[in-house]
Amino acid sequence: MPLSYQAAVLHAPHAPLAIETVIAEPLKPGDVSVRIKAASLCHTDLEVIEGGLRFPMPIVLGHEAAGIVEEVGSDVSGVRRGDHVVLSWNPHCGGCFYCDRSQPILCEGYLANGPQAFGFDGEPRARLQDGRSLRQLMYLGAFGEICMVPAQQAIVMPRDLPFDRACLIGCGVMTGAGAAMNVASIRDGDTVMVLGCGAVGLAAVQGARLAGAGTVVAVDLNADKLRLAALMGADVGVNAAEEDPVEVARRLTNGRGADVVIESAGNAGVFRTSAEAVRPGGEIIWLGKIDVEKDVAFRWGSLMGEKRIRRSSYGGARPQRDFPLLAQAYLDGRLKLDELISRRIALDEINAGFTALKRGETIRSVIMF
Repeated sequence: MPLSYQAAVLHAPHAPLAIETVIAEPLKPGDVSVRIKAASLCHTDLEVIEGGLRFPMPIVLGHEAAGIVEEVGSDVSGVRRGDHVVLSWNPHCGGCFYCDRSQPILCEGYLANGPQAFGFDGEPRARLQDGRSLRQLMYLGAFGEICMVPAQQAIVMPRDLPFDRACLIGCGVMTGAGAAMNVASIRDGDTVMVLGCGAVGLAAVQGARLAGAGTVVAVDLNADKLRLAALMGADVGVNAAEEDPVEVARRLTNGRGADVVIESAGNAGVFRTSAEAVRPGGEIIWLGKIDVEKDVAFRWGSLMGEKRIRRSSYGGARPQRDFPLLAQAYLDGRLKLDELISRRIALDEINAGFTALKRGETIRSVIMF
């Protein structure tokens, strides 16, 4: 008898997600079936709901999740039934032009199959009760009780890591902390400015501290988020509604500007600010995003002076290496995750959770299954 389970399905942009019974396709030899225990709401999911990111529908969103392996395919090794896992949304082939150049985020198979919103092999993993194939965001579709993925996407984690904390590692924490630790060239004593203190920015604050930054400057419009940033290790908090971040960066560095600026706000004006706040010869890491069809304007002079600009989507992630390291950092008390969770909700509260996210009321709402 086919396996059925509950999932939140988006049928059209700007529509509420509907909790429906969906039917799993038969498990493929290289896949694992994961019983989702926790999945958090991310701005990327919200962008799909609001039409800023365009995917075929109906679709199950959710790409930041953790759970327990229930079944493994006949060709799977390295992952066993009963393992606790965090899911990665960046499967890769390992042998294409970009994978050979250690850029799995640009894997040709990953980029080619992504717009279809099916599994990594381009085939669906679930269907609606009327027989229509169900799409899944970012090769996961984790806003459901079950998620079937290639084994490489299920990263085994320590059993003493709580699922609601573990799921955060799969996207926001990896993206932010990884940007500071893997992507940016932060040197001991550097001044690092983080623009935007949502989940990704707060993780970047912590990553900058772990990377050896001397002064970490957190910038946001929300006083509560700035207080959280201080708890995460920021030395200076800047409310951009009251102070100019560029002036603060220069004041702290004898007029030069920050050594590294990490942008995590996803705002056209903040992209511009990042280029103004960094010193000549410094480095800018862009993590946020806006509608892919929109333009961003810069003052040309702000781009001069040998400044380096990098875009990063996943913090230079090597999930098999980085996820366990981040998990251990949390268990050792060097990485804070508890404070990123604003609310724990049930699956049928998902629409209210996204409303709160859009209003800026939450860092992360986590669905507990």
